Amino acid sequence: MTTLAKRRPAPPRHRSWPWCRLCSGIALDLGSTRTRAWTSGRRTILDVPTVTFPASPGEDATCPIQRGTIVDTPGTARMLDRLLAPRLPRHGRPLLILTTPVLGGVAYRAEARTAVEVLRPRTVLTVPTARAVAVAAKADLARPLLVVDLGAHLTEVTLLVDGAVTDARRTALGTSDLDDRTAPTRITDAVVAMVTGMLDQDHTPHTLHALRRGTLLAGGGALRADLTGPLGEGLRAPVRPVRAPHTAAVRGAAQLLRAAHAHPSSTQASDAPRHRPLHGAL
Repeated sequence: MTTLAKRRPAPPRHRSWPWCRLCSGIALDLGSTRTRAWTSGRRTILDVPTVTFPASPGEDATCPIQRGTIVDTPGTARMLDRLLAPRLPRHGRPLLILTTPVLGGVAYRAEARTAVEVLRPRTVLTVPTARAVAVAAKADLARPLLVVDLGAHLTEVTLLVDGAVTDARRTALGTSDLDDRTAPTRITDAVVAMVTGMLDQDHTPHTLHALRRGTLLAGGGALRADLTGPLGEGLRAPVRPVRAPHTAAVRGAAQLLRAAHAHPSSTQASDAPRHRPLHGAL
């Protein structure tokens, strides 16, 4: 007599990314004037002014991030909730990759993580903006690389060696400060001075090799010929604006997000959200 084998129950069907509750993700770049985000499954980048939504009628919208510092954490959270919560799967716990100013320090990361909790992330990974830019540019990180981020309110110069931040400088000066009375050379001179300081204090050949290789330019300022031309002349070295430099950081974070989903063992879901750096910063 033949015994029929007991049928095994069919395994639960895995919903495709991004609608799987455990596979949704957000790449986020919080700038002083623009916030840019990419959510899994979307083809376009959300690019909006960094302004708060009033908590109650009669209040004015304000700028919650100034010169690379989060000055209004609850306002930042309200902005993110309004912009991104409707774009996430219902009851989802997204993996969130957040770009951070290289010299933002622990204080910036703490305030940013508090703000993004409104999105109920299961894991928050932080990545230095310069590293995200290099990823977006598909740069060879096995060689030293200089990255200059010409933002609206902040300009950063970062040296990456083997993909890690080894030196960084910044100035609270950006393209929004340029007007009829302020020449673009004020920014280019500041960048040249920062790179010169890095060269003087680097007892290895890394900074010099990175400079000769060509400086990678990102941020909205990289779209301005009146900045990129004089900067190359001042550095006496080639400068290479990345494609769509104003969105390079969020695009790099999105690539890292896709890589994290492709290797989910490193970011398995848990009941409590986790927070850790994706790559070390100063």
